[in-house]
Amino acid sequence: MLGGTVLTTAAMGAVDKTAIDGGIPGIVLMEAAGRAITRAIVDRFRPCRVLVLAGPGNNGGDGYVVARRLQAAGWPVMVAAFGDRGRLQGDAASAAARWPGPVAPLQQAPGLPGDLVVDALFGAGLDRPLDDDLAKTLERCTTGRRHIVAVDVPSGVDGSTGAVSPGTPRAALTVTFCRPKPGHLLQPAAGLMGEIVCADIGIPDAAVAAHDVGLRVNTPAEWAHRLPQRTAEAHKYDFGHALIIGGGAAQTGAASMAALAAARVGAGLVTVAAPAEALATYAVRGASLMTRSLDTPGDLDRLLGERRFSAILFGPAAGLGPRTTAILEKLVAADRPLVLDADALTALGMLQRDNGRPPELAPATVLTPHDGEFRRLSAATGDRLRRAREAAAAFGCTVLLKGADTVVAAADGRARLNPRAPGNLATAGTGDILAGMITGLAAQGLEPFDAAAAAAWLHGVAAAACPTPMLATDLLPQLSGALAAALSAGARSG
Repeated sequence: MLGGTVLTTAAMGAVDKTAIDGGIPGIVLMEAAGRAITRAIVDRFRPCRVLVLAGPGNNGGDGYVVARRLQAAGWPVMVAAFGDRGRLQGDAASAAARWPGPVAPLQQAPGLPGDLVVDALFGAGLDRPLDDDLAKTLERCTTGRRHIVAVDVPSGVDGSTGAVSPGTPRAALTVTFCRPKPGHLLQPAAGLMGEIVCADIGIPDAAVAAHDVGLRVNTPAEWAHRLPQRTAEAHKYDFGHALIIGGGAAQTGAASMAALAAARVGAGLVTVAAPAEALATYAVRGASLMTRSLDTPGDLDRLLGERRFSAILFGPAAGLGPRTTAILEKLVAADRPLVLDADALTALGMLQRDNGRPPELAPATVLTPHDGEFRRLSAATGDRLRRAREAAAAFGCTVLLKGADTVVAAADGRARLNPRAPGNLATAGTGDILAGMITGLAAQGLEPFDAAAAAAWLHGVAAAACPTPMLATDLLPQLSGALAAALSAGARSG
């Protein structure tokens, strides 16, 4: 499983330069990369005919190293090159010169034999679409082959954004180096990677640290050590009190699921505040839940005056209108750990348009939009990572941009990219469960950024244990197992 620091392609280039300037020759790094790719291939596939597609830069140089090493191991290998081999420069030229076999032009590659294709045309630094003719040639080269192994990324992937060019192949295995790139985790590119191996090629950790821009893979190593521990001496008040603001009698499902999720991830107490007419329904939906009436502005004032509530959720099935706006404005002014979801996000966007600027949110706020809600909140454009980080900076709080490639961004620029979420999460109510989980973790004292990241990971692990298709409520009994898995993984990484 990928983990740890994520490097943009610009940062990875700077890391390479730092390592080389520090005394590691570039050809040594290239040989190490080729050795790692060869090892990954030999470990996973039976010997077969190999076709290496070599590009005009260092990615192609890696390909020549792989070709030479596989041939030395007894595999039949052919190389097809894009561009004039004689125009290669630097380390790539040195690697190509050590390849003892013939090199065919790429245009001939579709007709060349090869059960396994090593795609070493372009690496993660490609930031433009493939030329139409090249894209068609690449597609012909890879269609019908048994296995495709990508060097760094499948050619056509923008490693910093996850954008994909037409003709980009789907790999069975991708071998990258030093640290993963955003494109390994962001869709649509993430869906083309197959198994990802991140190989150590000898770049010092100090070189990585010098160009760390605060991006991480979202794994328990980042936050599991902050989860509260259940000791024999503990009592429920040690684990916080979550307040879930629910809808009326006809809109009780969303807030009920959120409240139960807050309890399932460990909040010591959970109270649902809603119109009095709905309280009996909430009580029936969750015997462990407490209820409070919320019919008037004074009711909300009294709730906010009680400091025992350590985190608040507002939005699931709240509806739109003056009541929602009034509650939102009071919650924002209360400066309490706050999760805003669903209808509260739409109301927040309306306030922003009315005021002509983002409302001032407390740093302990978490916004949980999906793409549609995000468009109502922010004019930020570009890939998901960029949009989430820009919105977090603009609102001054944590933004969790939901999707198959969920991004959790903090106002200071840090971000965690969540591994791919199971497809069975695409059902009504799973977002309410996620919002409740964030609230329950925040109620226990996790910082908002950690609470959002932990909830996203736990959400996906719980879903992986559920049937497909599933109901959102199927997640609830799986959360204790997901927490146990997080604690175990965090202990191993520590």
